[in-house]
This record gives sequence, structure tokens and C-alpha cells, in this order.
Amino acid sequence: MRRFATTWNRSRQLTRVVAVATLAAAALATAGSARAADPWTPVNPQSPDSQVNITGTPASGTAPDGTVRGTVDAHTHLMSDVGFGGSIVCGKTFSPNGIAAALQDCPNHYPNGQLALLENLTNLEGDGPAHTHDPVGWPSFKDWPKWSSLTHQQMYYKWVERAWRGGERVMVADAVNNNVLCSLPLQVNKYSCDDMSTVRRQIAETKKLEAFIDGQYGGAGKGWFRIAYSASEARTYVSQGKLAVILGVEVSNPFGCKTYLGLPLCSRAQIDAGLTELHGLGVRSMFLCHKFDNALCGVRFDEGTQGVIVNLGNFLNTGRWWDARHCDTTLHDNTVATGVIPPELAPFVPLGATVPIYPKGPHCNPKGLTSLGEYALKGMMARGMVVEVDHMSVKAATRTLDLLDAAGYPGVVSSHSWMAPELAERVYRRGGFIAQYGHDATEFVEDMDATAALRAKYGVGYGYGTDMNGFGGTPRPPQGRTIGYPFTTIDGSGSAGRQQTGTRTWDYNADGVAHYGMIPDWLRDVTTLGGSGVTDGLERGAESYLRTLAAAEGS
Repeated sequence: MRRFATTWNRSRQLTRVVAVATLAAAALATAGSARAADPWTPVNPQSPDSQVNITGTPASGTAPDGTVRGTVDAHTHLMSDVGFGGSIVCGKTFSPNGIAAALQDCPNHYPNGQLALLENLTNLEGDGPAHTHDPVGWPSFKDWPKWSSLTHQQMYYKWVERAWRGGERVMVADAVNNNVLCSLPLQVNKYSCDDMSTVRRQIAETKKLEAFIDGQYGGAGKGWFRIAYSASEARTYVSQGKLAVILGVEVSNPFGCKTYLGLPLCSRAQIDAGLTELHGLGVRSMFLCHKFDNALCGVRFDEGTQGVIVNLGNFLNTGRWWDARHCDTTLHDNTVATGVIPPELAPFVPLGATVPIYPKGPHCNPKGLTSLGEYALKGMMARGMVVEVDHMSVKAATRTLDLLDAAGYPGVVSSHSWMAPELAERVYRRGGFIAQYGHDATEFVEDMDATAALRAKYGVGYGYGTDMNGFGGTPRPPQGRTIGYPFTTIDGSGSAGRQQTGTRTWDYNADGVAHYGMIPDWLRDVTTLGGSGVTDGLERGAESYLRTLAAAEGS
């Protein structure tokens, strides 16, 4: 067995060397002609690296009325690989040492994935704990990234570049963490599980990525990836054809504001200090609660099996299960599953804890926006920050909108379909923005069409929130339809072929949205199904999002 493994490893290394040499030669052979044709070809490229496979110069400029065109992804998790303790999302967004160093699987996924418990429990087409996968990333990528895998890197920077070249002009990069998931003994962590420490680390890595890309294009400020610290700055970048990146935060215990057995574990002074720090770091968008009830607000429950798992997390984080009560109102939260904890997670349930039995649905979380939550909300308004209402219980979201209305504050966003849809008009009336989760193209178009009249009433564009790298899942291969290659990008500026990284070529028709570079392919499917109205609504998304951000800053 040991001899076989050694021989296999040597063979694999030889394959990598041959692939790297081949790709390097190809890159050198085409570098001169590509640079002459495309001003966005890097001066100092990494070689080898992932291909982009979109030709044409990205659209730039503004319309005569000053508006910009382009799509917006209002919800991504660019740096998840350094969140969750640094050992759950496998593979890096970038590495100064190159793609081979960046796109490696987690150590505990070797030799065949059998020990990757979290991957196996969450894989959307797996067979539970017995699920296996080929852990090799670069250059073969046999089994990852994949639409069904939730623990492998999907936002390698060259894949983000393809999304930008495909027409995306604004991306919200939310620093994310789940301290409970991070704390479970499923892996050996590299970093602290503390939410605020994780936020600082992810923001720092995002700024390093900006500098890394700048270095490929000749120096500071010259790259296509630009962190924007204001709406006007973002608008400038979009008008130049670049990708404007807005920094956001989505964690369960911001500022350490968790609650335990009903007692808040933070103060107003902590909230003030935390908001001041985050704003100083460049954060312009934020969730007050996420997944678990905290000292600021109650959450909108998860459904089904995932809800059972997240409810266990709520118990471990707060000392209490969700308080799900029956309610016969139009506005309600998701219905919580009543059942046993999956046997693989049973060891994490404290001795003596009893899984709750809930009344029939629909359910409401009786916890809304707390007094500390109202204080934090007012602090966000004072700093001109965008308030994310997704993940809030309907009671918390309704109270938040009441306070925003009273203050005349327009900076409110629902970024990935985690708000009760009945609240949509209140968001638009306030001057806010809504993006839909990155669903399958058919569902996305159906939901977009359902709100077309409402958007027309308020003259707003539309966005998508892919939640990429966020354990939410991406669209599987389309059923009963295909897109053709090459295709014209949504903004008409580029021609897109099948995306290639290393020796692997992805095809949306067979692979769905395997990684972020497949967003242009998914948009092709969406716009083919939806037609010109859907295309125009998405192309006006960046402008609408920036108007909401600008209005918040000016309030």
C-alpha cells in the first residue's frame, strides 16, 4: 500500500510539472499579441495561472445622464478561506506563490475525502459521511470546485476577473464567520474563531488582494479590482470599467454582542468602538444579526435539516434553542423543523439537553430588535452605513424599517432573499435596494418577473446575491436547456468561451455554476430565459445600489 501511494504521488507530481510547463509556454507565446489587443492584460502576469476565456475590452464610461451600467453582486464572501478558523473553506482566493499554492485542498481531505466530515455532511449530491472526492486541485480539478461542494474555494481571483469581464461592476465582499462552526472539533484551526478578529483578518486580506492585482498592472491604483470607500469612489471605478468592491460584515456576534441565557454580553461602549473601528477599516455595509439570536436582534429561522443544525448552533452560542412560536399573520418567519439532531452532530449536544418540540407552523421569532440593537442601528445611520435586513426576524426587520422611516434614512438593502418578501415595497419606498439569491436561472427569472411591476413603480434596477463561499450552494447544471459557446456577455463588450483552469475546462451546461467565473455563463442563461426586460433590470443594478449607498452617506 505504501509503495503504491508513493508511485501514485510521483506520477501525480510529474503530471503537474508537465501541465505547468505546457501552460507557461502557451502564456508566453500569446502574451505579446494579447497585450496589444487588450489594455487589461497584466504587465506582470503570474504564469501559469487560470485562464479568463473572455475576449474584448470591458465596457467603461457613463451615460449622458451620469448613470453607470453593469451588474451587482450584493452578497459574496471573498475571503472565507481565512474565516471559520481558516480550515473549513479549502483553497485560497489568491497566493503570491501562485495558483498551485493557492488551490490546494484542506489537509484533512486527503487521501480521498473520507475524513472531510463537514464537506461530506453538506455536499448537495453526496451520500453522507461516506462521501469521497479527489482532493487534487491544480491542475486537474476533477471533483472541485463544484456546484454541490460547499467547502471548496469558489472565488479564486482569476475567476472573479472573469465575472468582472463578463459585466459585473459592483461586488459586496462580506467578511463572514460562524464561531460555533469554527469551534467544533472537525478540523485543526489556523486562526481564532472570534468574529471580530475574523472580520479584521478578512478585510486585511481583501486589501492585500487589491495590492496583489495592482502589482500585475503596473502599480498602485492600476488594477481592475478596486475597494471603494464611498459611493462616488465606486461610481468612478465603474465608469472606468473596473470592479468596485464594497466591504461588508456578516457575523453572528458583531462587537462581541452575543447573548447567553437571555443576558446581553456587550455594552453601548463596545458597539460605539466596534462601529468606529469597522467604518475606519472601510466597512460600508453590515448585518446586525446572522443565523443566531444575539444581543442586538432575533433571527429569521432556517428551515428543514439545515434549520435543525443551525438551531443546535444557536443553542451552543446562546444556551437556548430558538423560541419558535405559531403565528397566523401574513408576516412570519420560516418554519422550523422538529426532529432529531443528525447522528454525526449528536456528540456536540451537551448532556441533558433536550431537542425542542415546536407547534405547527407558520412560525415567528418573538425576539425583535433589542434596545442595544436600536442603539447599534442608530450608530450605523450616523456613519452612513448600509443596513442589511436579511436574516432579521420579521419582528426585528419591521422595527428596523419603522426606525429608518422615522429617521428618513434610505440606506437599507436585502441582498440575498433572506427577508420576508412582503417587506419589499417598504424597502423600495425607503430608497433601498433588493438583490435575489443566485438561484437556478428559471427560479431567478420567475422571481424577478414577479417583482417587475414593483421595481417599475420605484424606478430601480435589480441585483443578485450569490452568497459565493457562504455555504448556500450555487446553481446546478440546467435541465432541459443549454447555452451556446461562445456567447456575448450581458453588457455586449466581450465574447465568452468555456472557462479553463489548468487542465480542466468547465461547461455551464454540464457543470452549472462551479465557481465565480461561471457567473457570466449563468447570466447568459438568465437573460436568454428572461429577455430584454431582465437584461435591462440587471444592467441597472450597479447604478441602483450606488444610489442607495450615496443616499445613506448623505443622510
